[in-house]
Amino acid sequence: MSNVVLKNLSKIYDKKVIIDNINLEIQDKEFIVLVGASGCGKSTILRMIAGLEDITSGEILIGGKRVNDIQPKDRDIAFVFQSYALYPHMTVRENIAFGLKMRKVDKKTIEQKVQEAAEILDLTEYLDRKPKQLSGGQRQRVALGRAIVRNPKVFLMDEPLSNLDAKLRVQMRSEIKKLHQKLQTTFIYVTHDQTEALTMGDRIVVLNNGVIQQVDRPEEIYNNPKNTFVAGFIGSSQMNFIDAQINGTYLEFGGTKVNGYGNLFDVRELTVGIRPEKMQCADGDIKIDVNVDMVELLGSEKIAYFNIGTNRCSAKLPSDFSTETKLQLSINKEDLYLFDKESGSRIQ
Repeated sequence: MSNVVLKNLSKIYDKKVIIDNINLEIQDKEFIVLVGASGCGKSTILRMIAGLEDITSGEILIGGKRVNDIQPKDRDIAFVFQSYALYPHMTVRENIAFGLKMRKVDKKTIEQKVQEAAEILDLTEYLDRKPKQLSGGQRQRVALGRAIVRNPKVFLMDEPLSNLDAKLRVQMRSEIKKLHQKLQTTFIYVTHDQTEALTMGDRIVVLNNGVIQQVDRPEEIYNNPKNTFVAGFIGSSQMNFIDAQINGTYLEFGGTKVNGYGNLFDVRELTVGIRPEKMQCADGDIKIDVNVDMVELLGSEKIAYFNIGTNRCSAKLPSDFSTETKLQLSINKEDLYLFDKESGSRIQ
């Protein structure tokens, strides 16, 4: 069993709180993704699980065993770094086998494990090459192979695809997911790329300034964000946030009035969230007239930019829509997200 439990975990460095009393239970064989902006603490959490970073307070349990005082080499984890961390003077075979040799595993077992990992990762024909003779994607697979042969309880991955080009990242995303399905062990994956988080994770942990904002399945994170941070961070395009007010029985924003909100809650000043793909030139419950000042073509679609009041907004439209300065956009009432303006919390 390879579940990982973080209990009241904190990290303070030079009087600055990096990780603020977080609690998280990662299930056996789960693929969980820690996502957030640079500096939010996600890599620090990974390094504390690995034992590479000291814990200020709290507990870490791996497979039900407290590991706070256990050396990294004895925690039965494998760490895949962003930089690959391959030995340039060694062949692919030697790089993959290195950790096993350090543990004095017999040669026959090492060769068997290296061959198995090479077959899983499609590296068999590259075993006698040096890292400099490989592409970025092949080097990343070698780093994965070095982790696989150890047969660890937990895989830790710290932004392993960030050095690859866009096309290769898409390919490696699917390869890592297939690898997880084959190995049937626990994966903890760190990224700042919300597309990676949505496409790879069984669950996503959204972090901001060392605090967990939301933990849930990708579709739930996307469809039901708990606050403006999660709503703005997760999604292929930045969510539009628009200043709004409750006046009597209706919601008012951007010069538009929407009935049916007056008796739902006490908040009078709030923020409306609308995803760009939900603002269309089709029929909808709510109509908004906008003046478009910039358009980006993204192949199959266009992004139109405009202001609603003082709020900068965008709409994701089909590529064949006529680019006009003035547009009337439609929104369905169920596609509005309402947030408390002061706290940023979602108003259900």
